[in-house]
Amino acid sequence: MFELMPFVRRNNDMMRYFDRMEREMMKDFAGISAGGMDTDIVDQGDHYLLQAELPGFSKEEVKVQLDGDTLTISAEHNEESGADKDDKQYLRRERRYGYCSRSFQMDGVDTSKISAQYKDGVLELTLPKKNQPELPETKQIAIG
Repeated sequence: MFELMPFVRRNNDMMRYFDRMEREMMKDFAGISAGGMDTDIVDQGDHYLLQAELPGFSKEEVKVQLDGDTLTISAEHNEESGADKDDKQYLRRERRYGYCSRSFQMDGVDTSKISAQYKDGVLELTLPKKNQPELPETKQIAIG
């Protein structure tokens, strides 16, 4: 009904309808966006660094849970609550709800020493590697 796009001609071409349909379908499918939660995992020698992008989520909305060897990162926006909710007359509302979740196997990670930081929409997990037992040395035995 109402789009806040001043000084733009509204084209009623077919591509616009397909774009809007795709955005709506992907929002419902993935929760907040088509990608959900983008992550990078970097091997830094004695530990792994996992970086997960969670734009728009506050620290309180992000959860990191360890169940056995499975680490799950989840984030969820809930609808506004409180008295000011009823006082607003929205013309358009798109920021009510969002959810995303990713799980990772923690094989080779010392799960008792995992640490987390959250700043500017990026969650960083430091995943210390388990001390690997030294493999026995391989040597050639001369045949006499």
